[in-house]
Amino acid sequence: MDFKTLQSDMIAAMKAHDKERKEVISSLVSAVKKIAIDEGKRDDITEEIVNRGILKELRTAQEQLDTCPEAREDLKKEYSFRVSVISEYAPKMMSEEEIETVLKNDFAEVIATKNKGQIMKSVMPALKGKADGKMIQAVVAKMIG
Repeated sequence: MDFKTLQSDMIAAMKAHDKERKEVISSLVSAVKKIAIDEGKRDDITEEIVNRGILKELRTAQEQLDTCPEAREDLKKEYSFRVSVISEYAPKMMSEEEIETVLKNDFAEVIATKNKGQIMKSVMPALKGKADGKMIQAVVAKMIG
């Protein structure tokens, strides 16, 4: 996702008087800017930084939705709206089959060691932002188990 696209979508939501959507996109813009500033890249916000910020916000929103009490229908509705808007901007994650294929093709020698810690240390940087960490862990466990 391009940072300029995110900003222009926020402006479009403002012009359309879609307050809820604007707030969600605004929180994404803020999260991305924070990561960029923390890394000293305020003027050079890459697509990778944008995707990391979006995925972090998506995890937070999903956690809020998952931990929300059943009785709080108002909060559930708000959190599920947040998750749906953020999901529109989130990069597409790899499926279990795609992860398994990458592991077999690119990390065969590491997987042969059957050392889960070593495998995860090698695999995670290559798949960061492309696949869910829990899914990678499950695939690795299945392959060495």
